[in-house]
Amino acid sequence: MTNQRMEQLFQDTAYVREGGSPEEKRAAAYLVARCGDFGAQATQVPFEVDVTDIQEASLTVDGLTIPCKGYRLCGSGEVEAPLYYLRATDSYSLSLCKGKIVLLDGYLGYWRYHDILEAGAVGFITYDGSVNYVDRDIDQRELRPYVVGEKAKLLGVNINVKDAVALIERGGGTARLVIRQEESKGTSQNVRLDLPGEIEDTIVFTAHYDSTSLSQGAYDNMSGSVGLLAMAEYFSQHPHRYSLRFLWCGSEERGLLGAKAYCAAEEEELTKTVLCINLDMIGCTMGKFIACCTTEKDMVSYLSYMGREYGFPVSSYHDVYSSDSTPFADKGIPAVSFARISPREAATIHNRYDTAVLVRIEQMQADIAFITAFAERMANAKCCPVSKTMPEEMKGKLDEYLCRKRKK
Repeated sequence: MTNQRMEQLFQDTAYVREGGSPEEKRAAAYLVARCGDFGAQATQVPFEVDVTDIQEASLTVDGLTIPCKGYRLCGSGEVEAPLYYLRATDSYSLSLCKGKIVLLDGYLGYWRYHDILEAGAVGFITYDGSVNYVDRDIDQRELRPYVVGEKAKLLGVNINVKDAVALIERGGGTARLVIRQEESKGTSQNVRLDLPGEIEDTIVFTAHYDSTSLSQGAYDNMSGSVGLLAMAEYFSQHPHRYSLRFLWCGSEERGLLGAKAYCAAEEEELTKTVLCINLDMIGCTMGKFIACCTTEKDMVSYLSYMGREYGFPVSSYHDVYSSDSTPFADKGIPAVSFARISPREAATIHNRYDTAVLVRIEQMQADIAFITAFAERMANAKCCPVSKTMPEEMKGKLDEYLCRKRKK
């Protein structure tokens, strides 16, 4: 793939692509068309997702209106209670949540939600952004169904960090949340392209193409999606012993929904799948190249050695990566995720600053070349060298990541 064509791909997809939105569907159709450019027939595979129409969301503290966005899927209603800032998660701090609307640092994950719910919180507030940014953007978040489980829903809103700091400086007060929304079912879509090989055993390549509500998602993760296009074009023109499936996943930013939907629907295909190769955030101007291996430990050394062989430094390690590779690994498929991780000072994601300016085309080409070289070794192996046995250590990490077990 030429540099010019790569630049055009980033230009054409420079818009927000939230999972389940018309813009995500537009991007899916675009990816199908780009596969057609090199004579390959890709298809869209829809899957069901929850969608929400928020009609009203407000937060007031002691009568002062605070700009906010209501959490999707958190239900509708009104609640008024004292505001409490949860600074720590020790038992005493959690005990003070009872009867309060709780202000939280960071994301509202599974365990934190259940902690404050069981402690008696009646609502929650999160915040994002940076005190150093000039904008006052607020990300659109949702109370994910897997977080809630069978428990009750709490009303929640997200605000900008500048307002969160101001609330604490003023000493808190009495908060009131109002949310009205209509929840229903919609569709997201994966894009799938098959390149049959000499045998039915398959290597699956994944990358997500959706973005968060404020972001054009050039770095996270149109970069990986462009990388997948380049690799699909390459393998469409070069022989490979293993069959190859390229999967551009929808709704990754909403909880890996596209990869989860694929793994739930393709149980038979998974029996023939020997490896998942995932691309999530490559080609950034700054930062180190990593390979996260949810596999047997030998793969960590293999990629480190291969990096030395190619003069392409690879920081390879044994862990679970928060991306589309994880649902495959949870099904017992060895998975390797590639990324170029930039320092925060040089690049950022999930906000308005994630644009094509973060990506350097020459670095994209170099990253793709190394991943393709690795994939070609796997795709033309007499026998895939990666054992389809998930180590117990990785099973434990998957249990923790997927909230089946709490991390100690």
